[in-house]
This record gives sequence, C-alpha cells and structure tokens, in this order.
Amino acid sequence: MSKYWSSTHTFSQPAVEELRRKARSSMQAARKKGQTYEPVLPHKGSRKICESWWGQAWCANLERYADYSSRLERGRRYFRSGTVVDLKIRGGKVEARVQGSRRVPYKVEIRISPLSEEKCQKILDRCGRKIRTIDSLINGEFPEGLKDLFSGEGGLFPNPAEISFICSCPDWALMCKHVAAVMYAIGVRFDENPFYFFHLRGIDVDRFIDVALENKVESMLQNADVDTPRILHEADITSLFGVL
Repeated sequence: MSKYWSSTHTFSQPAVEELRRKARSSMQAARKKGQTYEPVLPHKGSRKICESWWGQAWCANLERYADYSSRLERGRRYFRSGTVVDLKIRGGKVEARVQGSRRVPYKVEIRISPLSEEKCQKILDRCGRKIRTIDSLINGEFPEGLKDLFSGEGGLFPNPAEISFICSCPDWALMCKHVAAVMYAIGVRFDENPFYFFHLRGIDVDRFIDVALENKVESMLQNADVDTPRILHEADITSLFGVL
C-alpha cells in the first residue's frame, strides 16, 4: 500500500545557464515595461561573495543560523547564478525579485526590526571616541575597529528573531533558497555602501554622524582644562627652544 510520506520524489534544480538565461529575459521584459530593476551580481573572479569586512561579517552572521544551513547552501548557488534581478532597501525592509525555474521572478520581502535604542547608543558611543572613526564614517567606510560590534552575541547584526521574510514561491520552507539568495545579496549591497546597514535598521545616517560629532566635541571641551603630558607649558617652551 502506498503511503503519502514515503514518496522519494524530489524537485529538480534548474541548471545555472538556464537560470541566467531566464534572469536576462526577465530584466529585458522589465525594461520594456518601464520598470527599474536593480540587480545584485556576484563579484567577478572572486570566490568570496563579499569583499569588505562588513559584508563578510554579514554573511558570517547569516551562516550562524544553523537551522537554515541547507537552504543557505542553495541560496549561495542561486546568488552566484545571478538570479537576484532586483533588490531595493527601504528603511527596515528589503524588496527583491529572484529568478527561479518559472518565467516570472519570485517576489521576496524581508523585514528587519529597527535597532534598539540601547544598541544604537552602543555604536554611537564607540564611534564618538575617536575622530578617525568619525572621519571614516563621513567617508562612507566602517572602521575595522568596530568589527566586534556587529557580529557575535549581542551584536548589531540581526538575530533570527529580528528577521521575517516571505517569498511568492511554492516552497513551504520558512527560509527558501530565494530568500537565502537575497540575504547574501544584501551583503554585496553592503560592500557597495555600508550605510545601507543603517537604513535597514531604521537609523538616519546624517543624524547619527551629527550626534557622534557633537558628543566628541562636547567630550573635548570637557577635557580642555585637563593637564596632560602632551601640553607644553611656558617653562617647557623656554627650555626646549631657549626662548626668554
């Protein structure tokens, strides 16, 4: 007697070239309709999905989600196949389209909870300690000295409870390969502009930098009258330069 759950049927995976062909076709169709797609493509000639340390840290954080390990592997394959034909980051939400076996790309939506006030203040305090750190942020870079703030327990990257996602594909899994592909694509977007992370967590970048600068200036003014070995007093100048 046949049993429903005893079936060994598995769904075939489309070939990479087929996925790429359909992705190109979907982007061409979108252009003809006047739609603006923003595809995310893997770095050419690189075995790494992301090049920057912050992009790599995003992927490493994602891969800590042990429950999704099998889906992440398929997601990496899909991303490397160039299937993420569109990805837009809008404060706290990512909207994407991923080419699958069907003609029309699947719609993916990922929502990430806003950064808590406590965590936001944590990174603000760290950023305001050194002028060089603030300069790096103004220039659109994350100083590597902030690396420990993003990943690990209590880090600024979202944990699974802070992420929700949905895909229009028929896969019943909580995280399908299309969602996983988009998660990796987000890391590549971070390569291009690290401040997308702030947008994704509901932080106004300009306001954040202004507050960091204000805090730094306030701290410097508070210590203006504090004597340090680096200050040359009048007697020191006379001794050093022979000035009367």
